[in-house]
Amino acid sequence: MIRRRDILAAAPAAIGSASAGLAAPAPELGSKLAAAMAAPVLKRELFPAAVPIESVQLLKSGPHYFVRARSRDGVCGYADAHSSVMSAAYPIVVKKVAPYFAGKNAVELESLLREVYLASSNYKWQGLPFWVSVAVVEIAILDLLGKVAGKPLGDLIGKVQRRQIAVYRASGNRGNSPEAEIDYLQKIVAETGASAIKFRLGARMAYNDASTRRDLAMIPLTRKVFGDKMAIYADGNGSYDVPMAIRIGRIMEQHKLAFLEEPAPFDYYEETKAIADALDIRIALGEEEASLRGFRSIIEHGVAQVIQPDILYSGGLIRAVKVARMAAIAGLECTVHMSGGGLGFLYVAHFASCIANPGPHQEYKGADDTLPVSSDTSSLQCEKGMLQVPTGPGLGVTLEPQFLGRAAVVSA
Repeated sequence: MIRRRDILAAAPAAIGSASAGLAAPAPELGSKLAAAMAAPVLKRELFPAAVPIESVQLLKSGPHYFVRARSRDGVCGYADAHSSVMSAAYPIVVKKVAPYFAGKNAVELESLLREVYLASSNYKWQGLPFWVSVAVVEIAILDLLGKVAGKPLGDLIGKVQRRQIAVYRASGNRGNSPEAEIDYLQKIVAETGASAIKFRLGARMAYNDASTRRDLAMIPLTRKVFGDKMAIYADGNGSYDVPMAIRIGRIMEQHKLAFLEEPAPFDYYEETKAIADALDIRIALGEEEASLRGFRSIIEHGVAQVIQPDILYSGGLIRAVKVARMAAIAGLECTVHMSGGGLGFLYVAHFASCIANPGPHQEYKGADDTLPVSSDTSSLQCEKGMLQVPTGPGLGVTLEPQFLGRAAVVSA
């Protein structure tokens, strides 16, 4: 088995210049990306008066964590809080993030996102638990602001350009037989009518003989079973060194797969660029990146061709829009990664509805039927491969009153 610590040693010098650093980008591109990164996102002109935030609370009802942001006028915004992360990270929301926003003007949200990073030395806590905590508070406040303005979330952070979003279904399986994985992919496609799928390759941050045999069988079998009309993506989850990634990528090219996600460990940008430079298939990257400057570097240096922030892992919708704008300047797609269940699919849909450069398909894991949420303008289900984006204010959904009534405030 080749492990992460072996990857640099395993990549021969003949494959690109993975150890030579990233080449200097064109200065004019850098200046354009810097301007896009600094440009405001939230449409403050929609709010002629301040919207003071009375409270921001993390609540729990059954297994679900969610955030409630309440204005002094009694308007409430809600966000599903990625319950699997919150089960461990809830003290960060309760102690370090939510208290900062209480008493502030919600219209200043964009500057508050910068300031909470600095407050109480929070920058020393940055990482997935911190940025997910910031993201779920941000989304609850955006939901509140959408209700105040009477606008769907997409019109707060962009211009709604599409009301239906084509989705891809992603498998989380790894290590099962190719035949079993094909059966599973057929099942989830049949549930939704999706015209795109994604499956996993490698052994997660490693590869071995068994995973390689599976990879070499899965790629042609998937194309054979699903035919030429199906868009097929594959996720390496950082499993490969440079030579193996190129080997797998060339087989993917032969079978006309659409992109290879995270072929090398997510923070190995020089190795990922060497892979991208050697292949014609597009490389997708960004799920684990939370730094706007990190995304700028990925885009500026041509490390990847599909820019893939996770809305929650990277700190929320406003920051993700900045990433999309930078990608658009470089002529790249921004196809976000979806983490967790709950309402993650809804955050992805609102984001894709209002940016200029979404990919042809957005990730859809399926609605969580244990979370009692409804919408007057969408079934919240994928139908014939499409998801209708709610058009109501904010997120455009309503949580069941009984569910809210059973919720308890979470304390640290």
